[in-house]
Amino acid sequence: MKPPPSSSPSSGGGAAASLLRKGRLSPYLFTLLVFIFFVAILYGEDFSCILNGQFDYLRLSPSQLTVTFSSPATAKKKSAAAALPFAVGTTAEKKCDVFSGRWVWDEARRPLYEESECPYIQPQLTCQAHGRPDKDYQHWRWQPNRCSLPSFNATMMLEALRDKRMMFVGDSLNRGQFVSMICLLHKQIPNNSKSMETNGSLTVFTAKDYNATIEFYWAPFLLESNSDDAVIHRISDRMVRKGSINKHGKHWKGVDIMVFNTYLWWMTGLEFKILQNSFDDEEKHIISVSTEDAYQMAMKSMLRWVKKNMDPNKTRVFFTSMSPSHGKSIDWGGDPKGNCYNETTLIQDPSYWGSDSRKSIMRVIDKVFGKSRVPITFLNITQLSSYRKDAHTSIYKKQWNPLTPEQIANPTSYADCVHWCLPGLQDTWNELLFAKLFYP
Repeated sequence: MKPPPSSSPSSGGGAAASLLRKGRLSPYLFTLLVFIFFVAILYGEDFSCILNGQFDYLRLSPSQLTVTFSSPATAKKKSAAAALPFAVGTTAEKKCDVFSGRWVWDEARRPLYEESECPYIQPQLTCQAHGRPDKDYQHWRWQPNRCSLPSFNATMMLEALRDKRMMFVGDSLNRGQFVSMICLLHKQIPNNSKSMETNGSLTVFTAKDYNATIEFYWAPFLLESNSDDAVIHRISDRMVRKGSINKHGKHWKGVDIMVFNTYLWWMTGLEFKILQNSFDDEEKHIISVSTEDAYQMAMKSMLRWVKKNMDPNKTRVFFTSMSPSHGKSIDWGGDPKGNCYNETTLIQDPSYWGSDSRKSIMRVIDKVFGKSRVPITFLNITQLSSYRKDAHTSIYKKQWNPLTPEQIANPTSYADCVHWCLPGLQDTWNELLFAKLFYP
């Protein structure tokens, strides 16, 4: 960045000398001014960038939604040598977008663990145990276009978590990422030195030798809602209470690495119900707003909570973007009556994105995060997961209710095209989390 013509060393020095000759400046003040001036020239670009605020926001192009988000300049500029908490290095190519790439077949290194070796996977995600005949979905590896992801290192992750707490907050999709993380780590921990307990909305995995916990907290909207019961939450008439994030947030304080998600439960239609008073009040004051406005309210509440409760010098906060579903084969040129059932191949169209509702929510994130200085790392798993119509649990999961003869005759009718088999796609989400945590 070039300085203005009037700010050249010769003209600046001459002006200061002229003032000195007129007796308006002492020799000491003159020396100080010249020193400051030359420093400004040498580091003018840095000063200007600090004033302008270097910040990589989420950017949405008209043709395709592309998300790049990183911590704000204020955190980066505190010290030229200062690194983000937990960081040990950077990617080989700093400008590499790890979320842009392709899936490559890798039978040698995938899966990262076996389903039968991880006792913590819920029966809703154990596809092999429930009869899935193929394993191809386990052998795909994400390859960024301009670099490679660092290999997931369980020992390194556990050492970083020593005496610390890591928490996943959100819905069942975030719980799947939480379980994936435990499966990636637990083999490094002796059997008598680990435990997992659930108490209401909170599930805690403890690595005793490390005095570390990896936790999941059920809060599908982040805000207080009528779907907060960790077991009984299948409510069609969903609503959230405005300004209520502290109802759950009091359980999140003291966490060192936080991973938020919220998306799927908001998708009830064009409008969403907001409770203005308390769920305990006999007469409830409810308004309906657009889904986008309701989601925006939740995002702003999350950012305010993070700003107030998380120390950017010691903690890291991540937000996982929308997990795509594959409920309509017609979206990728398939059978108009089909969905993810019996799908064993990937979507090959690199521009495939999915539903328009997903785009509208991404625009909300762009708008809210783009104006914020709160340091959150965005894990953009949406598009890379959109290609993976093969990786859902489909019919290969525990069915909580007995299937009817009609359902048995038509597996498409009860296929789960929202959740993901483990091991599988969500292990890649954690590889990306690992990369952004240690090599931001």
